[in-house]
Amino acid sequence: MYYLKQARRPIKARDTTTAATVAGILTDIERDGEAAVRRLNRDFDGWHGDLLVDTEQLHKAGSRLPESVRADLTFARDRVREFARRQRHSVREFEAPLGDGIIAGQRLVPVTTAGCYVPGGRYAHAASAIMSVCTANVAGVEHVIAATPAHGDVGIHPAILYALQISGVTQVIAAGGVQGVAALAFGIATGHSADVIVGPGNQFVAEAKRRLFGRVGIDVIAGPTENLIIADESADAAIVSADLAGQAEHGSDSPVWLVTTSAELGEAVLEATPLAIASLPEPARSNAADAWRDYGEIVVVAHREEACLVSDKYAPEHLQVQAADLDWWLANLKNYGSLFLGEETTVAFGDKCSGPNHILPTRGAARYSGGLSVGKFLKVLSYQRMEREGCRSIGPVAARISRLEGMEGHARTGDLRLAKYFPDENFDLEPSPVDWRPDERG
Repeated sequence: MYYLKQARRPIKARDTTTAATVAGILTDIERDGEAAVRRLNRDFDGWHGDLLVDTEQLHKAGSRLPESVRADLTFARDRVREFARRQRHSVREFEAPLGDGIIAGQRLVPVTTAGCYVPGGRYAHAASAIMSVCTANVAGVEHVIAATPAHGDVGIHPAILYALQISGVTQVIAAGGVQGVAALAFGIATGHSADVIVGPGNQFVAEAKRRLFGRVGIDVIAGPTENLIIADESADAAIVSADLAGQAEHGSDSPVWLVTTSAELGEAVLEATPLAIASLPEPARSNAADAWRDYGEIVVVAHREEACLVSDKYAPEHLQVQAADLDWWLANLKNYGSLFLGEETTVAFGDKCSGPNHILPTRGAARYSGGLSVGKFLKVLSYQRMEREGCRSIGPVAARISRLEGMEGHARTGDLRLAKYFPDENFDLEPSPVDWRPDERG
């Protein structure tokens, strides 16, 4: 492999200044509660209004939108909801005998409260509202609470409010950034502390989620967004370039990558991408130009197997394949947040309305995590019950393993039951000796 274009800068590491800022804000909010959130709303967003959106305002949001906009958002909601429903049905509860009187099972129990962060700064992310809130509802979450920024005298964008309303939100907090995430986590204004917080956001939102993880569950620490395209000689350079430019508009730190088996295509994309970026309006043009200059890459590989290796190493958030034999790529690619197969399937379709969730892992997290799904809002809980006869076979094994580990108290809980249930029987409760001595390091 070799680079036709290589990134000028490494992907940004965690920023210590951001971390310190977020830590201070979270401390203030935990100490001062709602007063701190209101103060931060005024300072950062110029919002002096109510912290909690009332029900009447939420339901009137649609009246501020053209019918065509409402129809588009409903279209997106319907497809996201249907995909989430199919996800939910693919995960099942069960109960099964394991032999010797042992019965074990699995329950799927939704979390009680989900916190859904919806960005609303540079762009009005109505689709993100649908992706998180709708999915939580399908999972069966009782309280689905959203937080999104309100600005100056205009408040929350009506498209975001309408998307939240049709997706089944329970309550809406008018707060963005760190204060929005904190309000979800601490139950400020709603009285319901989130069990899990999901949704994309800037570096401050990501850092807040990172610091709150453990007190609450999170989806992933996401951002900046990424897009990698795998293409062969059959790909259309103009479409590849448009797709790279389209994702780069997210921000100046949004990496976009091309991995290709065709040097000719790579050269064509290298020439066409700056032109595609230059045709965008501001601020998208400046964002995309900076992202392409600093983080854009074009990698030429010898064959499709090498393309898979490179792509899996990057583990991109979005992975597009514009190449022949799509079934082969589907079977062989492993690390990605979401996969878009074929020229017809652009990331923007998935980001907005096609159905699968667009809240996805970044920065290599696709090596071990997928995107947001109903499973994020479900606790997979196991249970077991045992007939007395089951103790006959389980008890001695558990006792021997417990003593092997040095856990006498564990062993005796089983010993007592065996003695009670089978008083006339003798059991082998001691493990065979193991010749093992720890070295000086322990």
